[in-house]
Amino acid sequence: MAEGMLKGKKGIIFGALDERSIAWRVALAAHREGAQCVLTNAPIALRLGTLNALSEEINAPIIPCDVTDQEAIADLFAKTKDHFGTIDFILHAVGMSPNVRKGKAYTDLNYTWVHQTLDISALSLHRVLQQATQDEMLNNGASVVALSYIGAQRIFSKYSDMNDAKALLESIARNFGSRLGSKGIRVNTVSQGPTKTSAGTGIKGFDGMFTFAEKMAPLGNPSADDCADYCMTLFSDYTRMVTMQNLYHDGGFATSGISEELVEALEKAFAEESGEAANSGEGG
Repeated sequence: MAEGMLKGKKGIIFGALDERSIAWRVALAAHREGAQCVLTNAPIALRLGTLNALSEEINAPIIPCDVTDQEAIADLFAKTKDHFGTIDFILHAVGMSPNVRKGKAYTDLNYTWVHQTLDISALSLHRVLQQATQDEMLNNGASVVALSYIGAQRIFSKYSDMNDAKALLESIARNFGSRLGSKGIRVNTVSQGPTKTSAGTGIKGFDGMFTFAEKMAPLGNPSADDCADYCMTLFSDYTRMVTMQNLYHDGGFATSGISEELVEALEKAFAEESGEAANSGEGG
């Protein structure tokens, strides 16, 4: 990929935690492409992560922001404007479910935690874009990208209430995209395939989901760096007519039925299971 695609552009990246996170890789790619960035995450995440190393590497300030607090978002934008003015792109890479973390089944959710899930993982995008609009922070032609997952369209049982949160996130993106289009501002979601980030691998059953998608997708699973490169195209002027879309970046998983490799693996597994059952019957 040619360097300099984002030369002169400025943006805010939400959600970088450590070098495995997609937001971290996006920040590195944006720097490579000539952009300036502000990095932000919740205060507790900043204490747990290693964001200072990224800040030093790309010469980007860190401004703490709790995305469930409108005053904190307003403060983030005020400090960003003081740092380098209005912005050309936003990456929203924020998501968390207490129910998923604590292994609560979808049929036995803690509703207080559901509210937290929706608040952090979806409504935060609304808060950010509402504040950005009111403060006139987004330049004409700016691009907003929020990271989603196919759980918004298909049910993955271990993903629990995050399935609902991602569906709401995508709806918010479409709603704002329809309202900001007159200024050439684009709002899209990227449905990334399973990625071995700190957050992703914390989901119970992630390894199975990852392996299944890897064998199903014709191109295999995309890495965090693959996703970062894709985001560069969406932040760039080359996609200025793309908005209100949920864009699948998953190696073709979303439109695959089943792969020959999976068919063969299932046939083998079923044959072995049948053989074991038969042998068990003979021994009875």
